[in-house]
Amino acid sequence: MVKVGLFVANQFPADEDVAARLPLIIEQVRTARDAGYASLWMGQHYLTAPMQMIQTMPLLTRLIPQSGTMRFGPCVHLLPLHNAMQLAEETATIDVMSGGRLILGAGIGYREEEFIASGTSQKDRVPRFNECITVLRGLWSGKPVTFHGQHNRLEGYTTSITPPARSIPIWIGGIKAPAIRRAARLGDAWIAANTQTVEELRPLVRLYNDERKAAGLAPPADLALLRECYVARHHKSAWQECGEAIRWKFESYFKWGMTGEEKGAPPSFEDFAKQRFIIGDAAFVREELARYQEALGVNHFIMRQQWPGVDQAKVLYAIQALGRIAAEIG
Repeated sequence: MVKVGLFVANQFPADEDVAARLPLIIEQVRTARDAGYASLWMGQHYLTAPMQMIQTMPLLTRLIPQSGTMRFGPCVHLLPLHNAMQLAEETATIDVMSGGRLILGAGIGYREEEFIASGTSQKDRVPRFNECITVLRGLWSGKPVTFHGQHNRLEGYTTSITPPARSIPIWIGGIKAPAIRRAARLGDAWIAANTQTVEELRPLVRLYNDERKAAGLAPPADLALLRECYVARHHKSAWQECGEAIRWKFESYFKWGMTGEEKGAPPSFEDFAKQRFIIGDAAFVREELARYQEALGVNHFIMRQQWPGVDQAKVLYAIQALGRIAAEIG
């Protein structure tokens, strides 16, 4: 069964009235809910000026009443930048408020300025990430936790609140082989990135499945893929309606070094987008979803369908159209 999730755009240009965007975001979430979407997501970064960014966990919490039965979470939360005890309590609180619908999307981060400002180091991000997951799962259980790690120390402590299921699913994002192995062994699912082509993802999917098997773990219920997706009424006009808005977003990613390219030496946007984005009419998008399913086994598509500058009416049409496509594929 194909599931789709809405990736909410929470980043805006410097001159944007961010407060005025909130009602539009709420309308998008309601539309996705009514269109049968399975999940709701948004990214997390700090210190993005001049780009403005609404912080992820407060905005997700604000959207709980509009999200119906959708699962929701950050895609991804940068665990090494955060205190594990505080994160355990905050996520448990949000999970309680939503009736147990939170998924913690998790990643190690890649922007140097975020590590410097948080008083951490990029060289410690993997051990911090691993310890954080251990501490989170222990504290979510509601049982006393004793843990002596390099970055966390608990002496029989328990949290003040626990998730309804005494656990929260952790979906781990990753691009390179070590991250894929971590996702397989430590996570409940892997979120494949929007920066890699089908051919680049094929060996990583095999690696993920092989690593799960080697660890004695069952295949996950969800194999998630993050993509930029826009469904237009007419195929020829699709890129005209959203292309420049997506370019603005990815120029920031290129400068930050998200794609793995050397910082300050971004790839050509046109070449990058050609094999990675799903932009077209309903027939084209349906074919692309089927291609990803067949090639990779993806069953949960996390789709960013709005970028600053794209008309709201067209965004809502795209959300509704993708919901219909997913229902038709079944």
